[in-house]
Amino acid sequence: MKYLDEYRDADAARKYANLLARITTRPWTIMEVCGGQTHAIVRFGVDELLPPGITLVHGPGCPVCVTPVEMVDRAIAIAARPEVIFCSFGDMMRVPGTQSDLLRVKADGGDVRMVYSPVDAVEIAVQNPHRQVVFFAVGFETTAPANALAVYQARRRNLRNFSVLVSQVLVPPAMRAILESPRCRVQGFLAAGHVCAVMGIDAYAPLATRFRVPIVVTGFEPLDILQGIAMCVRQLEEGRADVENQYARAVRPEGNRHALELLVEVFRIVPRQWRGIGEIPESGLSLREEYADLDAERRFETAEATPVEVGACISGEILQGLKKPSECPAFGRQCTPESPLGATMVSSEGACAAYYRYRGARREAAVHGT
Repeated sequence: MKYLDEYRDADAARKYANLLARITTRPWTIMEVCGGQTHAIVRFGVDELLPPGITLVHGPGCPVCVTPVEMVDRAIAIAARPEVIFCSFGDMMRVPGTQSDLLRVKADGGDVRMVYSPVDAVEIAVQNPHRQVVFFAVGFETTAPANALAVYQARRRNLRNFSVLVSQVLVPPAMRAILESPRCRVQGFLAAGHVCAVMGIDAYAPLATRFRVPIVVTGFEPLDILQGIAMCVRQLEEGRADVENQYARAVRPEGNRHALELLVEVFRIVPRQWRGIGEIPESGLSLREEYADLDAERRFETAEATPVEVGACISGEILQGLKKPSECPAFGRQCTPESPLGATMVSSEGACAAYYRYRGARREAAVHGT
């Protein structure tokens, strides 16, 4: 396929691997932030091409995976109400809450619908004026403009039966939290290209300067990732800590001006809880006061419950790049895509799902003697 196959060329990939072997003089640990990049790395064996001194660790780049249990529980409680049509992207349907998930609510008779766009939920509200329609607005900067557009359209159309349950999070504050941790092992980052297509690259400069870490905005195909790694390693070897843009064919340094203006119109920055990590200051988005009447958290009262994480699940350590899925004793045994213990196995962008799908449960389970 034109504009795709050339970024999956095996000979070119081997050339990048040889280049990395020549320029690497000491061990380096690099984190790819995006779950899409994680899947590409595992699917195409990018990490297996790298010289022994370069270690890739996986970050909190899956918005489904970092949505906190209490927010999932809140979504479940709202979705179970008889007057509600609850709309969500498909990858949130099986994310486990404390005792259930949205798919179970649907099986029990709740009107839970999978949509492909938040604007679809707006149309459902138009078609069902006597029902309350709630959209589960989850994601990073990538999904935020579309979610903001749905809110903006609902207000302009005076829809009083539409609201959003917002769990929007922001990438740079999460990277800062990782770097501030005393357990941090990350020396450089591959930043998610699609996030930067919206936000631009300026927000990364303070991180690179303060923590002396190179940050390379990177695409999602094997050659994108290998080139991003090479750019990052070259910086590390030269003692530089700059923000570079490998994904220049899709990312402008200033980002998408129209999308950013819409975000400022609809959202404000707030602290957010991250599943497996905890609260990160200034790491989320919430509706501005002018749009507060479209906030499902305010519209529907839900009982506060103490979330309970499954003890065998180490997804929090995986999301912080401290461990890999193959190091989890439950991986491929108690925890599978059919019976997941944590969100990193459920999500289409989760690291555990990538290892299970592309590396095989049998091979990883063999590590644990099964």
